[in-house]
Amino acid sequence: MGWGRSLMGDAASALHQAVLGVFAPQGPLAKVDTHFSPREGQTAMAMAVADTLLSGGALVVEAGTGVGKTFAYLVPALLSGERVVISTATKTLQDQLFSRDLPALIQALSLPTKRALLKGRANYLCLYRMGLAKEEGLFPDRYVVHLLSKVEKWAKLTVTGDLSELEGLDERSALIPMITSTKENCLGSDCPQFKSCHVALARREAMAADVVVINHHLFFADLSMKESGMAELLPNTKVVIFDEAHQLNETGVNFLGEQLSSSQLIDLARDLLALGAASAKGMGPWQALAARLEIMSKTLRGLFAKNERSQKLSWIGAAPLGLDEQLWQDTMREMGQLLQELQDAVEVLVPTAPDWERYWQRVQDMQSRMALFESPLEPGSVRFADVAGSVRLIQAPLDIAKTLGPKVQPHETLASSTSTPFALNEQVLDPQGQEGQRLKELESPAASAVQDSPKAWIFTSATLGADPSLAWFTQPCGLTHARVLQVKSPFNYAKQAALLVPKNMVLPSDPQHSEQVSELAAKVVGILGGKTLILTTTLRALKDISQRLKDLLKDRPEIEVLAQGESSKVELMQRFRGPSAHAEGGFVLVASASFWEGFDVPGDALQAVIIDKLPFPPPNDPMVQARSKRLESEGKSAFNSYFLAEAGVSLKQGAGRLIRRESDKGVLVVCDTRLSTTGYGKRLMAALPPMARVSDELALLEGLKRLTKSATSP
Repeated sequence: MGWGRSLMGDAASALHQAVLGVFAPQGPLAKVDTHFSPREGQTAMAMAVADTLLSGGALVVEAGTGVGKTFAYLVPALLSGERVVISTATKTLQDQLFSRDLPALIQALSLPTKRALLKGRANYLCLYRMGLAKEEGLFPDRYVVHLLSKVEKWAKLTVTGDLSELEGLDERSALIPMITSTKENCLGSDCPQFKSCHVALARREAMAADVVVINHHLFFADLSMKESGMAELLPNTKVVIFDEAHQLNETGVNFLGEQLSSSQLIDLARDLLALGAASAKGMGPWQALAARLEIMSKTLRGLFAKNERSQKLSWIGAAPLGLDEQLWQDTMREMGQLLQELQDAVEVLVPTAPDWERYWQRVQDMQSRMALFESPLEPGSVRFADVAGSVRLIQAPLDIAKTLGPKVQPHETLASSTSTPFALNEQVLDPQGQEGQRLKELESPAASAVQDSPKAWIFTSATLGADPSLAWFTQPCGLTHARVLQVKSPFNYAKQAALLVPKNMVLPSDPQHSEQVSELAAKVVGILGGKTLILTTTLRALKDISQRLKDLLKDRPEIEVLAQGESSKVELMQRFRGPSAHAEGGFVLVASASFWEGFDVPGDALQAVIIDKLPFPPPNDPMVQARSKRLESEGKSAFNSYFLAEAGVSLKQGAGRLIRRESDKGVLVVCDTRLSTTGYGKRLMAALPPMARVSDELALLEGLKRLTKSATSP
């Protein structure tokens, strides 16, 4: 059966006509956006979303860059008259949806829509913990004391309590955990500041809104019910949309897992001292217990002292890889005894105050996690130790299929919907777009049809896989029965972009590889005067290439080399996008990890993207190893089914940084000869946009000179 156009009769027709009218050449969007023009792919996606709203179930849409997927799902969702939850992976897109896209579209459609923005609790000021922090006075330095004073003044003025409103407060500041709550230490309705709680207020506003913009983390919090006492959005929501859906599986895996860390022991010690000083002086050995918790934290970290930081150790047997099993078991037993002593000491104070009850529950939760890590590993899970600034013991599912899949089955319907339909009788232009000619008012059958259908789930991203079934995304998310739609980018890549795979470059395993990448990059940057993004697959390559580039470009002071880690991601993006600090120069940014996606630089500020090597998953990562082992146990090739699929998606994401508008032009250089010399390289090449191929380095540099000349010509 197609997209269900015959399922709902006149109701479906009414919704379809309304959607077509919005995207018409002279429709509402054209009136509010002078740059709007109808795009076949955008309209096709919007119609598919409308059909899913009418029939229910799940729709997975890969919408290439430039399709306009945001409005493609927003228009039918708003016209459906149902409560909508939109989940994103990043705060940047979350804020963009709430502050820019939604208001513009609501105004264009003249809809009486109430919207709400809901972030994780770590983004909101906790008035109670701010007061505790001031009473404790346990600040690492005077600068934090100054920041707290600034926060106190702002707290009297803010309505939302969203810390992003406060300029000069870095999200990495040591003050943040002191003035925000976690699900472990939140007192809920027992908190003396509950009536003024910003988190609770944000949740109440979300429950009263027609459209709620959240993030993937919050979705899994609600889904797993770990945020007890918080408003339950999903049971009262008919339409759930996931933008940046390619990150959904990894976000879910991280959130649904269990952790036990050395930093949690430090937090227990600090909060114990604060509680004891505030309400139970002389009623327990608080200082002694806190000291022992800190010692235990150091002991746990000490077991991994010989391991490098930022290392993940697989944990298949009785202890993490490389650790003495007996020493590990002795340490775990000692930790268990300490937690039991702590629980016994605190239990007598539970009836006296909510603070002590919540603290006692935290100790119990930690004991439960200890029991989990001491028990055999559950099938379909992975267990490992993450050694960074602290030590984290982690157990997580290999994917979210069993958690998410059952939620999106087509038969699921709303048990009880309290949502109020939007006013659907607003006038819109007809699909032909004749000025002054209007479509008849949209009647209620469309709203009734959507209300009577099962819940609709929309998943969309620019990159969801390399095969027609989008199995890279649908399988780990449990969406193998979802409808799948691929909408190609409207960009003319053959004319707008060129691709070079250097023939004479050594393999990435050769120690000279980073040096050769740097030398080629310096030539590209020298011609363009900056305007280059270099994406690396490792932090070591990032460091080597950025340092070599600075040396190679030392005689070009008008070109500045930026490197990830030198400042925050937001600051780096703003500097790169903005005007150069030099009158006739520009920037080159060397970055890894998160810069492979979500970095949007339209226009001439970015004209070259250089990728150091094919982005295969790290084979020594415990999660990668566990997923590979599962595939092999099923008789599948881990390389073909997992490594290639992951590399294809990442490569496509990185290449997608280059062309962001119809007017953009630039070059993509992939410094890995395997892309053009191996059979699997051809499969990866097919996943890239259809760019023109450049024969060699000389042709690339000549093309860049022509590009630069045309850009500066009058």
